[in-house]
Amino acid sequence: MTPPLEEMPLFPLNAVLLPYQAIPLFVLDERYVEMISLCLREDRAFGVVLIREGEEVGGVPEPYLVGTSARIITYHEMEDGKLHVLAVGERRFRIRHFDYSRPYLVGYVEPIIEMELEEDPASRTLIEVAKETFLKHLSYLFGRQDVRLKVQFTDDPVALSFAMAGCVQLAVLEKQHLLELTDTAERIRWIIPRLEAQAEKFMGYLTTEPLDEFEEYFCSN
Repeated sequence: MTPPLEEMPLFPLNAVLLPYQAIPLFVLDERYVEMISLCLREDRAFGVVLIREGEEVGGVPEPYLVGTSARIITYHEMEDGKLHVLAVGERRFRIRHFDYSRPYLVGYVEPIIEMELEEDPASRTLIEVAKETFLKHLSYLFGRQDVRLKVQFTDDPVALSFAMAGCVQLAVLEKQHLLELTDTAERIRWIIPRLEAQAEKFMGYLTTEPLDEFEEYFCSN
């Protein structure tokens, strides 16, 4: 029996939210102030979807059909009623149909099913290469190749792939491509050379000064 679709308020943006990433939002449009207020009252997630056609403000934009649910972590209401929101990406979904009857866009969605990564030597080697590349990338990102990073890697290869994707500079359509992929190995293989290329770019900006101010960021879940 097919599980029922989940009703989800949608926030179309000119941005892609990946799972486990945080996104700050300054909510100006009254429609989305209403939507965020509903999510706060009912402790609900909303969906962040990339706009395919249309604008963020005014009209009803046409979004891509794969997005990420976002959970509000903190918010601040301004005197004029506008909202500052910090949300974090949770899970991916696919929109099956839309509801245009409310001031904001609503989708009826189903979860994205990821292909299970094979437990074989090739997959284990790929994961190890991914971790080594990611660690090297973080070392260069923080400015020194010899920084002693303490990174606690997740055992979930899907989460690892999106953590890597969140630390490399990508165009929005590249992020959307990664979001829509359902093959973990393919996603990791796509990210590794881009992490390596970006690490090489960082090599020209290395500093010999201590980076104590970044110490709090060196642990990753």
